[in-house]
Amino acid sequence: MSHVDWVVMVLAMIAIPAFGLWRGRLNRRNVNDYLLASKSMPWYAMGLSIMATQASAITFIATTGQAYVDGMRFVQFYFGLPVAMVILAATAVPIFHRAGVYTAYEYLERRFDAKTRALTSIVFLVSRGMAAGIAIYAPAIVMSSIFGWQDRVTTLIIGLVCVIYTTTGGIPAVTWTDVLQMTVIMSGLILAVMTVVYLMPHSVSFGDAVYLAGAVGKLNVVDLKLDWNNRYNLWSGLVGGTFLFLGYFGCDQSQVQRFLTGKSIAQSRLSLLFNAMAKVPMQFFILFVGAMVFVFYLFVQPPLLFQKGAMKALAKQPGYTQIQDQFDTAFAKRKRAAESLNAARKKGDDAALTAAVADYRSAQHDADSARSAGISLYQKTEGQNAFSDTNYIFLSFVTTYFPIGFIGLVIAVIFTAAMSSSAGELNSLAAVSVMDIYRRHFKPNASDRHYLMASRVFTALWGLWAVAFAQYARHLGSLVEAVNQVGSFFYPVMLGTFILGFFFQRVQGGAAFWALLIGEATIVACAIFTRIAFLWYNVIGAVVVVIFGVLLSRLNQREGPA
Repeated sequence: MSHVDWVVMVLAMIAIPAFGLWRGRLNRRNVNDYLLASKSMPWYAMGLSIMATQASAITFIATTGQAYVDGMRFVQFYFGLPVAMVILAATAVPIFHRAGVYTAYEYLERRFDAKTRALTSIVFLVSRGMAAGIAIYAPAIVMSSIFGWQDRVTTLIIGLVCVIYTTTGGIPAVTWTDVLQMTVIMSGLILAVMTVVYLMPHSVSFGDAVYLAGAVGKLNVVDLKLDWNNRYNLWSGLVGGTFLFLGYFGCDQSQVQRFLTGKSIAQSRLSLLFNAMAKVPMQFFILFVGAMVFVFYLFVQPPLLFQKGAMKALAKQPGYTQIQDQFDTAFAKRKRAAESLNAARKKGDDAALTAAVADYRSAQHDADSARSAGISLYQKTEGQNAFSDTNYIFLSFVTTYFPIGFIGLVIAVIFTAAMSSSAGELNSLAAVSVMDIYRRHFKPNASDRHYLMASRVFTALWGLWAVAFAQYARHLGSLVEAVNQVGSFFYPVMLGTFILGFFFQRVQGGAAFWALLIGEATIVACAIFTRIAFLWYNVIGAVVVVIFGVLLSRLNQREGPA
């Protein structure tokens, strides 16, 4: 990076979190301030904070790479989000606000019993603790890609910074930082599209770029075919996605805590409805950036592997030269085919256009085959079962082709996005650890000052755990898929338990407790013994919990009190 990029990066990394600490400086005097911001947040701050929690460094890095590799069909994953937001605004928001709780799971003890609250809290702590580790790992990709630093070092640095920042500022600092963060993230994405279009050959217009992306399936936004094993189609997105987002935004404390900070029920509802309208277009735009980066690399040769360390290791292996030659030939063929297709399209010759499309798709297949051969050789020589450089694609483009100064800004955005997202997760983990576990079962009558200190201690402990789990994240492939797969193992059973609590008043604690365990066992069985796409776990798990909760409750009622 240039000296200008270094200056911009350092200034941005200082200014963004400093704004959050300053803006929330009056709201961290006690536990209520630290965990709920004294219920003082306006709807737009909550809405942007909720959005920023998902639009983390993972989104910025991995979602664009996902579109480059697999097209834009991942956007279908979000089709259920508006539905979920409307349902939660009508149900969960008023219920949680009126209950006056610190955490979502505190409500479950009032509705069921202490053991159901404890079990659900543990499920959340496991799932969100893993997700926090994945979020912290994202900036490690930046440092290893640019500077060649070991990811163990970078995850430790980011983890320590997150802990210091979160323990100092609490949820007020996290929320206000998210507000500024989202503004900068969207600016970076707009800049990325402008840069891609500007760097295209003069003969390739924006419309041409869109056509070239669509001709090889990179703009495959909607798949109407119902396939239970296909991760992303209209039905898995609408149905499975709705259940996933109901679980995430309605049962995950990292999200519930956001709308619990609202000034009123109306303000919290507005924050969710804002996300219902804005989230899908934002994700579409992020994926579109990845598709445009793909078109750029039709005319400028990309590396065989985007991860620099893997590429260096691969170059030392016998057989590499042959694969690289194959890839070079495939790229040249694809470039000529893309140019021919663009020319045929402008001439309006249907026969020539059909032939050009066939040649273009064949050339893309050859390029994919050469890249797959390179990945296979790397996996074989390094003894890895799986390798993916999806998370490095967009970052490689940014650091190589962005204008001076903007590279530093984008890297700062990635770092602060990771810090902001991780800070919110650590704060919510601390809230559940203190309120649902520590205060409820170990120290029920301590002072407010004691619980404030305990919240900071648990923030630090969860930061250490996230750093440790981040070392495993390198084996998870695309981070944006990994974090949602993790959630799909745990959110369904939490969602099913809350559905029982909200709508099935005759179901008691014992039935809900055992139904949750049965639901979790069902999800694990689906993962081991079937090939059902992970989005459907959210439907299966929640439905199983509800069914068994009702059945077990009726059995208990028939048998009478023990």
